[in-house]
Amino acid sequence: MTFKTITIEQHEDIAVLLLNRPDKLNAFTFLMMEELIIALDVIEADDNLKAVIISGAGRAFCAGADLSSGKDTFNPSFDSFAVKEDDFRRDSGGILTLRMYKFLKPIIFACNGPAVGIGASMQLPGDIRIASEDARFGFVFNNRGIVPDACSSWFLPKIVGISKALDLTFSGRIIESHEALDISLISSIHKPKNLIDDAIRIARELVEKSAPISIAITRQMLWRSFGQSDPYDAHVIESKAIDSRGASDDAKEGVNSFLEKRPAKFKNLISSDMPEFFPWWDDTD
Repeated sequence: MTFKTITIEQHEDIAVLLLNRPDKLNAFTFLMMEELIIALDVIEADDNLKAVIISGAGRAFCAGADLSSGKDTFNPSFDSFAVKEDDFRRDSGGILTLRMYKFLKPIIFACNGPAVGIGASMQLPGDIRIASEDARFGFVFNNRGIVPDACSSWFLPKIVGISKALDLTFSGRIIESHEALDISLISSIHKPKNLIDDAIRIARELVEKSAPISIAITRQMLWRSFGQSDPYDAHVIESKAIDSRGASDDAKEGVNSFLEKRPAKFKNLISSDMPEFFPWWDDTD
């Protein structure tokens, strides 16, 4: 499949997506959003791919929204590609991150350089975020006279805490990778030349011993737990999932492989064997 703003590579069972507008520092466009969503759809539907890594080509991860429209960049009146509801324009960054939120496989962001605006906020739905020594992050929306995008007002406080989220968004200050690590925005820092290889290694560690359907259900259980006011709903979903998975061929294989001291070979597929209760939520996006 050919894209104009991204590339997709396959490293055995791991997909690597690269934002690919290096001459524009991978500035975000509506086409990039569309192509990322198409790529995520393709990866999710392919049972041979177990996880996805997202990084950037060139020296930047993403310099934020493409500002080539000048002062009208954020003006909805000049956005002919906007997705519109009855009385408002849907933020394109949010359309992308909501697709990531519903994704059924691990997402690892490998931030290779500067990541500002949507370049920073699109990374928040990642299950793991790592960065090179050259990475920098800036939630610069207030500096541009707008507000945080890509559902970052929901994601960011849950990752770094409310006070730090307000600090980063009020000021719009740029932080280096070491501060990003200190506040848990990222989980590790890597040499630039090793970043993708390290990300592939991390991705493989996540998936190589676990059943794909179990990972898919677990990812949704944990992310969606943020909206629960108490543990009772979690108990209901866990009970349904344990009953469903407990009767599956994967569960039999998981137990037998443990008793026989051998690697498990899980055969249930995301494309065809998800349980009847899944999905259990009612998204309106």
